[in-house]
Amino acid sequence: MTRVLIVDDEPQLLRALRINLVARHYEVALAADGGSALRQAAQFHPDLVVLDLGLPDIDGVEVVHGLRGWTAVPIVVLSGRAGSQDKIDALDAGADDYVTKPFDIEELLARIRAVTRRASPPEAQPARIRVGGHTVDLAAKTVSGDVRLTPTEWRLLELLLRNPGKLIGQRQMLTEVWGASYAKETHYLRQYMAQLRRKLEPDPARPVHLITEPGMGYRFTP
Repeated sequence: MTRVLIVDDEPQLLRALRINLVARHYEVALAADGGSALRQAAQFHPDLVVLDLGLPDIDGVEVVHGLRGWTAVPIVVLSGRAGSQDKIDALDAGADDYVTKPFDIEELLARIRAVTRRASPPEAQPARIRVGGHTVDLAAKTVSGDVRLTPTEWRLLELLLRNPGKLIGQRQMLTEVWGASYAKETHYLRQYMAQLRRKLEPDPARPVHLITEPGMGYRFTP
């Protein structure tokens, strides 16, 4: 049974999430503030943490930092704040995904399932992956239909394809592909992702595989 620690200071939301997760055969622990969350994580050893960023005692980003000091447990953050900077900070601190309040419970459950799958023991990744009407061969570095990619486009595409469904933050993408000194050069990403969509998406203006999460990063949707 998958163990989930839910951290939020809204009692009604805690109850609703607990009922929905228990009904789907998750084992659930609850915490109403950051201090309790860190103690519960040490005692409960969750397989996943659902963490609200707006906690009464410790900022949620600091809780992410505290957890990452000793565990790689997947973390899905919840945020009701209008801006995206807190979510960016949480992803940079080590969170795995985010959901914006108010949210549909099915959306959160889908994110929980996806993050839990990614945290499972790795299976052999397919060498060939379909993107739109093309087959991308990661081993041979080829794309069907005589599509040619530059080395930089390959590095970006491979980073996304090897993490299906996962939100890859802008800072991580820039650092891994161009280097740490380019961590704020987000216009590089916009330019190269536009090029990849023109080459791979059936309708580049309405991408269905290479998805932008505004202000946050990108994800590959199979």
